[in-house]
Amino acid sequence: MPDYRLDTACVQGGYTPKNGEPRQIPIVQSTTFKYDTGEDMGKLFDLEASGYFYTRLQNPTNDYVAAKIAALEGGTAAMLTSSGQAANFFAMFNLAGCGDHIVASSSIYGGTFNLISVTMARMGIEVTFVSPDCTDEELNAAFRPNTKLLFGETIANPALTVLDIEQFALAAHAHGVPLIVDNTFATPVNCRPIEWGADIVTHSTTKYMDGHGTAVGGAIVDGGRFDWMAHAEKFPGLCTPDESYHGITYAEKFGKEGAFITKCTAQLMRDFGAIQSPQHAFYLNLGLESLHVRMARHCENGRAVAEFLQKHPKIQHVSYCDLPGDKYHPRAEKYLPRGSCGVVSFEIRGGREAASVFMNSLRLAAIETHVADARTCCLNPATTTHRQMTDAQLKAAGIPAGLVRMSCGLESAQDLIDDIAQALEKVK
Repeated sequence: MPDYRLDTACVQGGYTPKNGEPRQIPIVQSTTFKYDTGEDMGKLFDLEASGYFYTRLQNPTNDYVAAKIAALEGGTAAMLTSSGQAANFFAMFNLAGCGDHIVASSSIYGGTFNLISVTMARMGIEVTFVSPDCTDEELNAAFRPNTKLLFGETIANPALTVLDIEQFALAAHAHGVPLIVDNTFATPVNCRPIEWGADIVTHSTTKYMDGHGTAVGGAIVDGGRFDWMAHAEKFPGLCTPDESYHGITYAEKFGKEGAFITKCTAQLMRDFGAIQSPQHAFYLNLGLESLHVRMARHCENGRAVAEFLQKHPKIQHVSYCDLPGDKYHPRAEKYLPRGSCGVVSFEIRGGREAASVFMNSLRLAAIETHVADARTCCLNPATTTHRQMTDAQLKAAGIPAGLVRMSCGLESAQDLIDDIAQALEKVK
């Protein structure tokens, strides 16, 4: 497909039908694929030919949608996963194993924090968490000889801290490792981390990309710029023969542009099987077609709600980087000039009890363990998504116990404000 602008890529990227083929991306609802000879199929297992043999690894529908997401992010290759958690796990585990170390921002989604600090720790992978506001000296001090990657979120969920992508990228590259950035909240409409130095981008496609709360999914995009062979001693999985896959050396055979995703597919998807279903990929594509239109409205509603809350006497603090005066506004102006997202985090005077009264009094906004779709919803992270974290960890992540995360949907901004106003009246 020609190098169209992002808006056009949202609508038509990833799939160009030939004469007489379906205009919409076809749903290839099949687990297996037929070949005329064993030799033909053998070439696929040897990665000597492109094609499909089992949907647990790859499926045409998924690949069409992955290609669109790669185009949107400015990457060279991409893959879909069963969830955003699977995407982050695959992206990190593709590089780090038992005895290795990773560095990560402390201000990230609670599920990802738990994945890194608990589950991956049980696999023998150590982590050092750093503040997203750390100095260069503090960031560089976190690296070790066995560090394999640096991880952060463009806009952290739910603290809404904004990552200094360039700072983190420079530090990662100075230590010979890639920067992985979860770009779920910003989406490529509002930020393309690869353009700022990130090497790998992940998404929970369940959120804005799907946009309708229809299908759980994730995606990994390779920027195709990190030179694995230049740091071969750090990445033997990519730079030495994979005996579990016919002795292929991924970095040699597929180069910077394709090694990471090929290994992730041929090895991790083969063994873990966290594939996104073709039906879910189809739903995801329907959401992507309107992503560039929806994100503008989400940002418009988010800002209107944030401005209202900022002036309300019962609100102690509002986090929304598009607001002048917000701690992260300067970074937002740099990395997010088109707007950030529709998610607003705020602290109600009175702590958890006040937050509970407020949420229980809402009529339009629903209490949900979800975020970033067409309908407005909210939750108290300390008692839901981040309840596994200690008070000290919550504080380090920038999440007060009484924080409310509100995801502003596509409704009328004034209706949302009216609903918030009447709920705040119930708070004493």
